[in-house]
Amino acid sequence: MPLFSDPQQAIAEISKADRKLGKAMRRLGSFELDATSMRNPFQHLARAIIYHQLSGKAAGTIFSRVKDLFPRKHFKPQIVLDVPEEGLRGAGLSRNKLAAIRDLAVKTLDGTVPTLVKLKSMADAEIIERLVQVRGIGPWTVEMLLIFRLGRPDVLPNTDLSIRKGYRILEGREEMPTPKELRTLTEHWRPLRSVASCYLYRLADKEGAG
Repeated sequence: MPLFSDPQQAIAEISKADRKLGKAMRRLGSFELDATSMRNPFQHLARAIIYHQLSGKAAGTIFSRVKDLFPRKHFKPQIVLDVPEEGLRGAGLSRNKLAAIRDLAVKTLDGTVPTLVKLKSMADAEIIERLVQVRGIGPWTVEMLLIFRLGRPDVLPNTDLSIRKGYRILEGREEMPTPKELRTLTEHWRPLRSVASCYLYRLADKEGAG
């Protein structure tokens, strides 16, 4: 689902608020600001826990092995709690990640982790507050869900190194801003900080490729 029905209008609005960012956007060119839908929060967050601090290939292998433990690969909270620890550990899960996924399962069953239907009606701050109660889930993981799964338009992942690097490049600074500084410095991008963040990612990637 698109973050906006007209991404170009969103870019135009940001350009009015920040000429320097607007110039960078025009230089980088337009792109589709799409959010990929998810089937359910549990499986998405479990995948995020498994992938954390691992290469994509290694994490993908482990995630596939974990799903293979379940009937018809139905990776559901109650089944996670019913599967013996040895099986999950044998699939490649570390003790910390196993504990995190089981905590996710418990908090999904008790309603701490909302259903997808409920998530769609909740405010960003409320979603963050609820999901960070799960072991192994931090604000950054939830911010990625908000932008790239729920299509929320005004999210700034201010602790993300690539976002901070992109801002440094944009402003021609020698040092990256601290997360707290970045949040203050980008207030004028509201209510479209998700779009701005996507362009900061592109700025950081471009310098890395150069």
